[in-house]
Amino acid sequence: MRLDFSYSLNHDETVAGSNPTRGTREGMSALTRPPPREPIPPACSRDRDTVIDRILPMTLMLAACLATVPFVVEADEPAKKPTSVHAFKVLDIDDKEVSLADYKGDVLLIVNTASQCGYTPQYEGLEAIYEKYKARGFKVLAFPANEFGRQEPGSNSEIKEFCSSKFHVTFPLFAKIVVKGKGIHPLYEYLTSRETNPQFAGDIPWNFAKFLVNRKGEVIARFAPGDEPESEKVAKAIESALAEAK
Repeated sequence: MRLDFSYSLNHDETVAGSNPTRGTREGMSALTRPPPREPIPPACSRDRDTVIDRILPMTLMLAACLATVPFVVEADEPAKKPTSVHAFKVLDIDDKEVSLADYKGDVLLIVNTASQCGYTPQYEGLEAIYEKYKARGFKVLAFPANEFGRQEPGSNSEIKEFCSSKFHVTFPLFAKIVVKGKGIHPLYEYLTSRETNPQFAGDIPWNFAKFLVNRKGEVIARFAPGDEPESEKVAKAIESALAEAK
């Protein structure tokens, strides 16, 4: 007897072909394999995101608050202008620092001097009025300068010796300074500037220009180089200033 297995074989092939996942190891694996997972970020990344999520709203809230607060920007205060000669410090003829505030309460005659000028004999008149009024609180302050005709070329020690030996000067002498132009001393910038001394401002024209200062350190008169220290107008101005209460 002959047995026919064709139907059975064809049936298995048909079954296998109609569902390729059955009857094979690969097909079974496909059925049991789990779906792919999303990648899990590292723990540090998760922590960083959490911190940012917390800080960002706080930062935005703080920025919004600050935006409503007016900011006041303080401008640099302009330098205060001196209001009297007492604000200045100078060097005396021995190069020691002197504050003109030491002369508060005194009447002062400030003079730019020179040793080789046609007006140099005024040293004698300056010494005379100093001796006459010093007991009442009067001082002559002499500031040698070399701007005019280079008529004060000597050193401070030479100027001191000249004034002492030639004119027996005893009133205060100061170190040589610049009274006009480049390098002008702050004291003379104050005396000659229209901003600080509008009534008696103007460049120094020559040696022996004179400024009269009251007990408060304010300039109250100015005299030309040719005005003699012992002249009537100078003497009257000095006496008027001395008459004011300290």
